[in-house]
Amino acid sequence: MFYLVSYDIPETKRRTKLAKILEDFGDRVQYSVFECILDIKLLNKLVKRIQKIINEEDDSIRIYSVCAGCEKEIKVMGKGKVSKIENIYVI
Repeated sequence: MFYLVSYDIPETKRRTKLAKILEDFGDRVQYSVFECILDIKLLNKLVKRIQKIINEEDDSIRIYSVCAGCEKEIKVMGKGKVSKIENIYVI
């Protein structure tokens, strides 16, 4: 499933930690926005890692699931591209 993750974290240390976590799961497409292609197991792992570092009173993290039909309608204007599952070949 395709997910869009955005965040607004006022404290630099937590913001940096979150960005590093998100880099493990997806591609940064804007400063505080990541595109992630995850199954439910990876999504749960991501959520658990996020919960360990955020301050729920100050921070805002949003995870939007994008259905396959809606994913086809994503439009990118300017530079950049929508994240895709890469074919991986092991030889």
